Amino acid sequence: MEEQLSERGKRILEAVIEDYIATAEPVGSRTLTKSHALALSPATVRNVMSDLEEMGFLTSPHTSAGRIPTDKAYRLYVNSILEVRNLTRDNREEIKRRCQLAGKDISEVLKETSRLLSSTSSYMGVVMAPRFAANVFRQLEFVRLSSHRLLAILVSQNGAVQNRLIETDHEIGQDDLVRMGNYLNEQLKGLTIAQVRERLLFEMKSEKVRYDAMLSQAIVLSEATLKSDDTQIFVEGQANILEQPEFHDAAKMREIFRAFESKGLILDLLDRAMQAEGVQIFIGSESHLVKMEGMSLITSTYMTGKDTVGVLGVIGPTRMGYGRVIPIVDYTAKLISRLLETE
Repeated sequence: MEEQLSERGKRILEAVIEDYIATAEPVGSRTLTKSHALALSPATVRNVMSDLEEMGFLTSPHTSAGRIPTDKAYRLYVNSILEVRNLTRDNREEIKRRCQLAGKDISEVLKETSRLLSSTSSYMGVVMAPRFAANVFRQLEFVRLSSHRLLAILVSQNGAVQNRLIETDHEIGQDDLVRMGNYLNEQLKGLTIAQVRERLLFEMKSEKVRYDAMLSQAIVLSEATLKSDDTQIFVEGQANILEQPEFHDAAKMREIFRAFESKGLILDLLDRAMQAEGVQIFIGSESHLVKMEGMSLITSTYMTGKDTVGVLGVIGPTRMGYGRVIPIVDYTAKLISRLLETE
């Protein structure tokens, strides 16, 4: 429908959206003519707003004479009207300072990144860590805890660590555990965790395993270490969402709490955002999730080399300041990519 919208229609739609973003109050024609230099009478503005409503860009709440933008309006605004601002030098320096990798585990950096996205946007920051299977194997160490219990410590090339407690059928001495770890580290270096799993499955079927008890045990232990690939998601700023005027309704507040108690909803959204590189914007009903109605998600993927390994973003009301948030998300994702590249 964009081609049917006149320049006058676009100007008035932009004014309605900007006022609604600023106030969270339905916008009337008289208010619009006072707050914007439209050089149009309230009656003309009212007629154009009526046309915009018929076209599905505006809607009238039952309790107000004013109008509010629809998801369709925000989509047109983001695609064709919005001018995205550049971050100030101070903004960029603050993001760099808080995302420093030196001396930190990658998980710490990503957790701080979610806090950063929340505080700088005033909405909710989300970061999906690289799936462990995409990481490059660096080291596997086994530590004996008791006669039938040991700790497996798996370290990836980017410093991510996965610990797992393993119960064994029989006692294994620490010297044997060290030999197993050394053997596996030599055989598996340079492979991704996913490739390590494939290699272990192949080795388990080989003739050599049948006649080498230590190798057989090493493969069993490493399989137990690698059997899970829990995806880490860091979420900060849920309270920022609840402070938004449109979510003050108790029923809506409960719905939002339930939605974000389970990270499965956010994981579904971020998985979808991983399908394409760069900045993506999901507005309200575009997420196809009932619980995300009235909310938008701005995401960007981050990379190591040419590979997309994770995604980060901001969740807020559809009435969010898109022009302010988009560059925050974009710059932060590019910075994380550079940090991972140099690590």
